[in-house]
Amino acid sequence: MSSSEPEAPVDESMEYSTDYELGQDNIRPLGLDIHNPVFLISSILIFAFVLLALANQEASATFFGWLRPWLTSTFDWFLVLSVDAITLFCLALIILPVGKVRIGGKDATPDYTYAGWIAMMFAAGIGIGLLFFGVLEPVYYNFAEDGAAHPLGIDASLPGNEYIGVVGTIHHWGLEGWAIYAAVGLSLAIFCYNLGLPLTLRSAFYPLLGEKVWGWWGHAIDTLAVFATLFGLTTSLGLGAQQVAAGLYEIFGIVPSNTVTVLLIIGITCIALGSVLLGMDKGVKRLSEINMIMAVVLFIFVLLVTGLVSGLTRYVSVMADYIVALPALSNPFGREDTSYFHGWTTFYWAWWIAWSPFVGMFIARISKGRTVREFVLCALIAPTAVCALWMSTFGGAAIDMINAGGAEGVTATVVDSYKPEGALFGFLKELPFYGIVAPISLVLIIIFFVTSSDSGSLVIDTITAGGKMDAPVIQRIFWCTLEGLVAIALLLGGGLSALQGAAVSTGIPFTLVVLMMCYCLWLALKSEHAKL
Repeated sequence: MSSSEPEAPVDESMEYSTDYELGQDNIRPLGLDIHNPVFLISSILIFAFVLLALANQEASATFFGWLRPWLTSTFDWFLVLSVDAITLFCLALIILPVGKVRIGGKDATPDYTYAGWIAMMFAAGIGIGLLFFGVLEPVYYNFAEDGAAHPLGIDASLPGNEYIGVVGTIHHWGLEGWAIYAAVGLSLAIFCYNLGLPLTLRSAFYPLLGEKVWGWWGHAIDTLAVFATLFGLTTSLGLGAQQVAAGLYEIFGIVPSNTVTVLLIIGITCIALGSVLLGMDKGVKRLSEINMIMAVVLFIFVLLVTGLVSGLTRYVSVMADYIVALPALSNPFGREDTSYFHGWTTFYWAWWIAWSPFVGMFIARISKGRTVREFVLCALIAPTAVCALWMSTFGGAAIDMINAGGAEGVTATVVDSYKPEGALFGFLKELPFYGIVAPISLVLIIIFFVTSSDSGSLVIDTITAGGKMDAPVIQRIFWCTLEGLVAIALLLGGGLSALQGAAVSTGIPFTLVVLMMCYCLWLALKSEHAKL
């Protein structure tokens, strides 16, 4: 090839270089195995952030209160169009021939059963979200006084629009959000298990950067991934802590306060540390399976006591409405539902993207042996259907109760006085056996909290250790502890606005990373398919 001809980053016969030495600059004090630049830069900057936020709580609250709405209103079109593109890319992988490629090679076999695999995927990917937003979102969209909060500006009081709030909620917890996870997770899995590169974000950029991924370009990508993961995760941990505090008040009369919330974060972080010490199979896997069982039991209970036939009928109806409304909901231009679009949709997309290194790397670690088509279907279509069923059952039932003149607890926490952390317990008060169901729900929230913290520390440790999946446990303990400290700093330095602002501020720049990962993944899949 002459020097004037551009060299293709990859072709159908290309073999990827595995001549990397990520360990060459590692330092090993006290038995640690630290990938020096990423670990040190990330930890120093995060510690500095924690100290500044705690020392300047009022200034932090003001800053984050301004940051989130400015970002979501300025970059709304970019976020929405990017997520649209990622979704279409993932759907194409299901039907294209590259869907036959198997993660780990044609002879690879799965490490986990379907039940264990999907349970861990759900526990990591959904976390506390279903329990926190399942009642809150549909009710808020339907009954908020601000008409701009109605999805697509549709008036929920008109006949036929009773469940527009559920449709708007499914949009945020359905196809497009899970497509982000699927794209990142599949990229990491293919480059690690098929091409022999370390399980870290930089590996996905080998087709573009070549050997430069092992230098400062790669360090920058991994450091950004650490920040996105940490702030996306601490947002969920902060929401979970607030909801646990609300549950303690409802069940035991313990008045919520910053002190209570901080103690909860410390206590649950200690439980997560115990799970870290047990390891993947005994810790995360078992807790995830317990989570799934408890969540299914709670769901079946709510579905039965609120009406099985009406619940399933409502689900079919809202899914049909969701499919019809999806093109309009995915269009960033000419929107009149500004409160819904800027206050919720653009925040959600930035939050999902901020979570994507965490969830993507975690599901990549547990997905060896699955085909691309199998991976995308299970990580995209199935979770969308299940999330929609949950939101339709909880949120739809709450809407029916309010329309019938009941559910005062939900109305008080969502419509009259916006206290989102209390919405679930306000809903459960309307159901039988509250004294039993509420404590079970509280335990479920705590376990979700623990699995998210444990899984997150595993992912961040893998990134900062240069892709090593067997780094010393003490490093996971370090990151698990730091996650709790960041959540505390954000809660004290601005509350919910600070949590959301931190997630958005890292999610927006990381969107570019995810888009480039999709391009590199396509190049790699073409190469792998040619080998078949």
